[in-house]
Amino acid sequence: MTATIDPRIESLVRKLLIASPVARHLGITINHLAPDDVRLRLPFAMENVTVDRIVHGGVIATLADIAGATASASGVDPATVRGGATQTLVINYLRPADGCELETSTRVLSRSRSGTVTSVEIHDSDGQLIAQATVTSRIW
Repeated sequence: MTATIDPRIESLVRKLLIASPVARHLGITINHLAPDDVRLRLPFAMENVTVDRIVHGGVIATLADIAGATASASGVDPATVRGGATQTLVINYLRPADGCELETSTRVLSRSRSGTVTSVEIHDSDGQLIAQATVTSRIW
């Protein structure tokens, strides 16, 4: 059985992260949202490329950042959380994202009252690993 996310947290995630101007501009959507298990989708758009059809690394890093923040928020206590922010983002680009949509998968490696460390993998539509990021989020 898959755990379900608290509706207050889902509302917070959708309002602050997925409906943020940058996420809306990039077209980021939620494919799956459960505690500590998030999958986001970024459709391919020519506005997000560097050259030819290669998705810009900054766009990929933004997707990883939003996925890490979403995974961090997905497991917080809605009665006590007041906010959060990315403390550190480290990303390794493994192959170019050539004219493809991207999807994230997350794994929360560590969670405490004050923060999380999340591993974010970014795959293309064929399942090829495009990038791997580690996102450290502060929670207050």
